[in-house]
Amino acid sequence: MNAPASSQISFAQAEYDKKKKRTRREVFLEKMEQVVPWSRLMQVIEPYYPKSGKRGRPPIGLERMLRMYFVQQWYGLADEAVEDAVYDSQALRNFMGIDLSRTSVPDATTLMGFRHLLEAHDLTKAMLVEANVMLMERGLLMTQGTLVDATLIAAPSSTKNKDHARDPEMHQAKKGNQWHFGAKAHIGVDKDSGLVHTLTTTAANVSDISQTAALLHGQEQDVWADAGYVGVDKREDMQEALAANEQTVQWHVAKRRKTIEKLDDGWQKDLAQAYEKLKARVRAYVEHPFHVVKNIFKYKKTRYKGLAKNDAQLNVLFALSNLYMVRGELRP
Repeated sequence: MNAPASSQISFAQAEYDKKKKRTRREVFLEKMEQVVPWSRLMQVIEPYYPKSGKRGRPPIGLERMLRMYFVQQWYGLADEAVEDAVYDSQALRNFMGIDLSRTSVPDATTLMGFRHLLEAHDLTKAMLVEANVMLMERGLLMTQGTLVDATLIAAPSSTKNKDHARDPEMHQAKKGNQWHFGAKAHIGVDKDSGLVHTLTTTAANVSDISQTAALLHGQEQDVWADAGYVGVDKREDMQEALAANEQTVQWHVAKRRKTIEKLDDGWQKDLAQAYEKLKARVRAYVEHPFHVVKNIFKYKKTRYKGLAKNDAQLNVLFALSNLYMVRGELRP
């Protein structure tokens, strides 16, 4: 005779707790459990989250939905795939505080509604700000220098959809000898910690240099950028932004390769090459958040149509990447 479902689940939980090996997923979730400022992020969302009413199904707890949403971001899953993954994984259920003998996993439609709530009120931007405020309070996010850079995010180019068309808000851009269709994430990164403090999202064909003014927080004294930003200090929008903040900036923009190659061999060329290597070494920190978001969180292609939805996702991805990058310093 089969045991009741509740007993089977209890036995499964007991067996899971006794296993000797801890999986990489368990280790990762434990680290993020400790570094995510849950209460602060929930305070950002709570004023907009639906309250329990007399009619209809009561809303699922905010913290559970936030945890499910973060699982989606960390593992690059679609709404239905997150629901299935939580049912399949005891580690994910433990992280979300779900006992299947008492409650079910929030369905894909509920998760989609939660994501739309965040998008409608720009709450992912507020979450990035709140996470960074906490990091500043802990002395992990400085404000003296900013690194600026951008990365291309591919978008589906197929026209096998309802409208028989590609996303109209995405565009193609040429990098090297290859064309890319999609969006572009522009970030301002703290020089000392490598943490993202500012983000803008555009179509792929928007130039990197045009977004520079929006990537400065107004308190930095030095800015580093690659050769794509040559002439940024002379742009009218940049000068207006600096004047508005009563700010003076020392620019460290890489010279174009041909400029260095045209120099005559000798000590001047050697000095120029050494200085470029020094600037490149500092700029390297801007690649760390891109690595976390693209390779660890598996965000290499846009999932949603339109820039607004993808900008919302990128804000929370970089907020989570900041927390991941300082997990060693934040853990108790």
